Amino acid sequence: MDIRLLHPDDLELVCRHREEMFRDAGRNDDVLMPMTEHFREWVRPRLLDGSYFGYVMSDGGTPVAGIGLMLIDWPPHPLHPTQDKRGYVLNVFVEPSYRNRGLARELMTLADAEFARRGVGYAVLHATEKGKPLYQGLGWNGTTEMAKTLNAFVTPAIAPSLP
Repeated sequence: MDIRLLHPDDLELVCRHREEMFRDAGRNDDVLMPMTEHFREWVRPRLLDGSYFGYVMSDGGTPVAGIGLMLIDWPPHPLHPTQDKRGYVLNVFVEPSYRNRGLARELMTLADAEFARRGVGYAVLHATEKGKPLYQGLGWNGTTEMAKTLNAFVTPAIAPSLP
């Protein structure tokens, strides 16, 4: 198995892996098609400037697994009181015929090492139900994070001016 860093030419691979990851988690094409279109435009400049980075595993030149990584700006927090960044893991994907061989575990080990190399001591990810056992086995824990979908098409009320 060959492992290499992501590069800008991997744009379509990263998009396909993300889409397949969400499809595997039960999402349908009504959501995935527009998501991928917008994700492609979002990730393209980040692949170019290196703010989206990660690894690809290939077997005989064919990509079979990948992981995306980012550093996110975050204020110092009790879990990282002296750092203003968090590592973020996303788009972990292994082709179905290559699963249960330890590839995702190896990618996560590479992620830990890359974050450490960049001086980041705290990282987060959002796990699918299928991914949770892997992450928990690697020492990842649930957090108190909550989420809410907001209706972005409603015009917000104008906040009153403060004196």
